[in-house]
Amino acid sequence: MSTNPSLPDSPHAWLRGPEGELRSAIRPAKKGRLNPLAPLNRQITLASRPVGFPKVSDFDLVYSPVPSPAAGEVLVRSIYLSLDPYMRGRMSDAESYARPLAIGEVMTGGTVACVVESKDPELQVGDTVEGMLGWQEYAVAQGRELRKIDPGMAPVSTALGVLGMTGLTAFFGLLDICDPQPGETVVVSGAAGAVGTVVGQIAKIKGCRVVGVAGSDAKISWLLDELGFDAALNYKSAADYFGRLHELCPNGVDVYFDNVGGTITDAVMRLLNVKARISVCGQLSQYNLEKPEHGPRYLGQLIVKQAKAQGFLVSSYAEKFHEGLEQLGRWFNQGKLKYREDVAQGIEGAPQAFIGMLRGKNHGKQLVQLTGW
Repeated sequence: MSTNPSLPDSPHAWLRGPEGELRSAIRPAKKGRLNPLAPLNRQITLASRPVGFPKVSDFDLVYSPVPSPAAGEVLVRSIYLSLDPYMRGRMSDAESYARPLAIGEVMTGGTVACVVESKDPELQVGDTVEGMLGWQEYAVAQGRELRKIDPGMAPVSTALGVLGMTGLTAFFGLLDICDPQPGETVVVSGAAGAVGTVVGQIAKIKGCRVVGVAGSDAKISWLLDELGFDAALNYKSAADYFGRLHELCPNGVDVYFDNVGGTITDAVMRLLNVKARISVCGQLSQYNLEKPEHGPRYLGQLIVKQAKAQGFLVSSYAEKFHEGLEQLGRWFNQGKLKYREDVAQGIEGAPQAFIGMLRGKNHGKQLVQLTGW
């Protein structure tokens, strides 16, 4: 087990950032004083519900005792934390598919971790696992809730990205809902994000013409030069989304994988072909709005073009996860799936990295490295 982080002299240590302050660096999880000689767990908790884009001050950095596992449980030390857009919804108290986080609760999130104490016969000290363990350096979990990872197969961080929930989201969201066929035109919004990059590459494997939408010239170059997209649009420099997409999709759009919603989706909807399919994975452009954005939304196109739009949660495919991971693994080992990671350092860097990800500053999968491997 690692040595204790040094404790600030004051009961409140302030970590400042451009979006505000990360508050309360020392706060025992339970009543009483922390024992400075006992192992400590650093956690990021929800301090307040954001209005618009989150601020660093919406999070607390908390020190608490490292928990002990009970029968059937393991204690793990997290190595990498995954940061994903869905976490913004959990910070709100609006009704959704998952319950909102309570104020003071550890932020939810997937991690890759190392087992440091085990009371589950199926897992040994030193094993690498993946699970929903939250924004914290240590966690206790039921062994059956964790996926064992073979570090020899691929870098362990990929278990949170291309060979994890990110890859599965792209795999099922594209193939099950949209069933792309060779020669069809596939448009991907948020194409340089963790899910979008995998969607585009799978569409290319399936013989499609792929057009990506992203937010910088560097991201556009990456999509075209490294990932093999056929065309791409920088929405931040384009004045007319519909006009530019019409140029890039002269034969219309057969499949649209929607990660962002909003005006980009409006433009794509006008280009749908008959029997087009739309997979609604995310609405990133809408998550941080203080007031709902008004249309037009062009839903009438679904009638005119006899098209299908379907939202999905990757968790609904849980019984097929092993099939998806096996196929993703084969493509990865064949060199058909490339990936990029944007890695922040230290649990204290998670809030700022999360805010940057929501603003599109990341290139590829946004991770936080919590401890060394």
